[in-house]
Amino acid sequence: MEQRNNVTEFVLLGLTQSLQGQKILFAVFLLVYVLTMAGNLLIVITVVLSPALDSPLFFFLGYLSFMDAVYSNTVTPHMMIDLLHVRKTISFQACMTQLFFEHFFGGAEILLLVVMAYDRYVAICKPLHYLTIMNRRLCVQLLLLAWAGGFMHAVSHILFIYSLPFCGPNVIDHFMCDMYPLLKLICTDTYFIGLTVVTNDGVICVAIFTTLLISYGVILHSLKNLSQEGRRKALSTCGSHIMVVVLFFVPCIFLYVRPPSTLPIDKSLTVFNTVITPMLNPLIYTLRNADMKNAITRLWTRKQHKLGIREIYVPRSNLCSMNCFMFRGNHE
Repeated sequence: MEQRNNVTEFVLLGLTQSLQGQKILFAVFLLVYVLTMAGNLLIVITVVLSPALDSPLFFFLGYLSFMDAVYSNTVTPHMMIDLLHVRKTISFQACMTQLFFEHFFGGAEILLLVVMAYDRYVAICKPLHYLTIMNRRLCVQLLLLAWAGGFMHAVSHILFIYSLPFCGPNVIDHFMCDMYPLLKLICTDTYFIGLTVVTNDGVICVAIFTTLLISYGVILHSLKNLSQEGRRKALSTCGSHIMVVVLFFVPCIFLYVRPPSTLPIDKSLTVFNTVITPMLNPLIYTLRNADMKNAITRLWTRKQHKLGIREIYVPRSNLCSMNCFMFRGNHE
């Protein structure tokens, strides 16, 4: 313990040493961060306020967007602040906290994607029993299981790191705290710990990614039993899920399915995984899901009416051939 306390903070080298490049990256990441938070929170609010979206699919989608929003906050704000400073530092405790929440929300999101794949399997392969199987109680249990799995995954990383001695140097060639960059600073043999990280991150990612691809293959094969309209909707929904799965898992697999080491491309892949992917997820789901787009439109229209447009419907019997009459009323 005393040996580890020799390091009280870490120095982050960041993405680039160019001051001009850091300013450009700050502007880009600020825009991405705003879009990420706005898009994901819009989905969360829409799912919560729209009665039409009261189904397991959108229940899980709302929590996926919530996870993306929080996951983005574990890395992006600190990275943007560092881009404004010449010397980038992070305390030991803050580094451990960032590492924990990064793997907590990342692990929970991986398991939630598995749950969403199971939801689509039941909906398409067992449609008559869908509402019976995917009842509210099971949905909550599956969600809690995803949170618990992510928590256990993150705790295992923290326990490993806290048991290792940091006695210098303290310079991390990265813009955030992660396992492989931290293992390079350990002043003892880390071969066994490195293999554990490969197993805990890489092998699990490959296994889950392969399972998801197989499950979606089974789902797509079952589409031949659906009507043309049902096949179109199922393809649209499953296509969105597959895109999100590929965007999330491919960088993770490349980062962790290899001997413990750091490569120059790791920073770019980590940026894509922690900054870009949480922004793309809401775009993919809203642009490819008609129900979500309609719900957002209805909420926006309802908001406009509350701000000053009032609709009054007159019975058809009072207007002969007209269904209703709408006019702009007084502003509230």
